[in-house]
Amino acid sequence: MSFVKIWIHAVWGTKNREPVLTPEVRINLFRHIKEKGVERDNDIDFINGYLNHAHCLCLLSASMSISTLIQNIKGESSHWANQQHLLKGKLRWADEYYAASGSESQVEKVRDYIRNQEAHHRKQTFDDECKEFMRKYGFTKGQG
Repeated sequence: MSFVKIWIHAVWGTKNREPVLTPEVRINLFRHIKEKGVERDNDIDFINGYLNHAHCLCLLSASMSISTLIQNIKGESSHWANQQHLLKGKLRWADEYYAASGSESQVEKVRDYIRNQEAHHRKQTFDDECKEFMRKYGFTKGQG
């Protein structure tokens, strides 16, 4: 048996940064994502976001790649949201995402950051947040 504990902070946006994730949509969508994660053995610790994006803190299992995890979450959640007519239009996630590992000592700090997305985005746009995320973690175009 393998023992793995890799914390991942993943961020992805809506297609074309459409501001479709209203507070009511976010509550229902993120609750569903967390519940589906339990069913699929995806350990989603915390999820939240703002009008045009989502942040997710999860543990990566030994048998799953980050790309598969994010693809599963985005694909299943948009399918469910569209079946439920959760939005007036269709929920479409952008193809790209950002993900970085974090240490056990930083988990509560990341949870707080994710928890406070609405207040955070009164001061900073999602585009600026993405640029900061890429700078902070040393991402360059072409990675991934």
